[in-house]
Amino acid sequence: MERKPQDFTENGYYRPLRGAAEAAGFAWHEAGRFHGLPYVLLRSGRGAGADVPRVYVSAGIHGDEPAGALAVLEGLRRGAFDGRVAWDIFPALNPGGLARGTRENPDGTDLNRDYRLLSAPETRMHVEWIECAKSPYDLYISLHEDWEARGFYLYEINTSGGPSMSAAILGAVETILPLEPGPIVDGHRLRGPGWIYHPPEPDEPEGWPEAIFHCKKRPLNSYTLETPSALPLEKRVDAHLAAVRAATGVLCKESPPSGPCSRRPSTF
Repeated sequence: MERKPQDFTENGYYRPLRGAAEAAGFAWHEAGRFHGLPYVLLRSGRGAGADVPRVYVSAGIHGDEPAGALAVLEGLRRGAFDGRVAWDIFPALNPGGLARGTRENPDGTDLNRDYRLLSAPETRMHVEWIECAKSPYDLYISLHEDWEARGFYLYEINTSGGPSMSAAILGAVETILPLEPGPIVDGHRLRGPGWIYHPPEPDEPEGWPEAIFHCKKRPLNSYTLETPSALPLEKRVDAHLAAVRAATGVLCKESPPSGPCSRRPSTF
């Protein structure tokens, strides 16, 4: 289904994104272009080898869900991605779909169901980058929206043995958006308002989402965040950023707000 697109053109999104990223101390890595638009990884100045936790953030895999990609831009402008951790941010995994305002890429592929078959060049490029990562991530966050949801909810997949961050995320978001009451959302039963604890298995055997691909590669602590698309875009953006701050706050709970946090012993 097509939705009215935001301005995810080169001038409307990617140039402001690059300016905000470089001003915030992030390196701009452009692996190629899809449908005339850049395919980008933003990496914080600490880089992959820094002795701090590593956090992975992705957005824009569904082109009719603009809040996540816009949250990355706004978060860079606000200093939300601070230096306590090392960040790898994929701001727009579906450049062509974002520009068109469609869930699928312009070739008709739902990229978030393509991480087993790898039929699309976008997912193949993304997987190549992930598999070349120099060390595992301590936290995975994927920014999404749901056109049918009444409130915010998240999927947690936690096979790492690390602390659950769901309560902290939901508590932070609840000050901005209502939580999805359930009891069933997207075919899953909630454990509590806004909280789906998902097994490390796909709902569709061949249709692997990004998060399932990650958990098949190594243990992980993963949160897929779903903001309700019917609510104002500004609040959806704010909710995503509040959730990211809350999750990294749990990761860095023993560190002062202004300094880097000690890296937890890796469980990988």
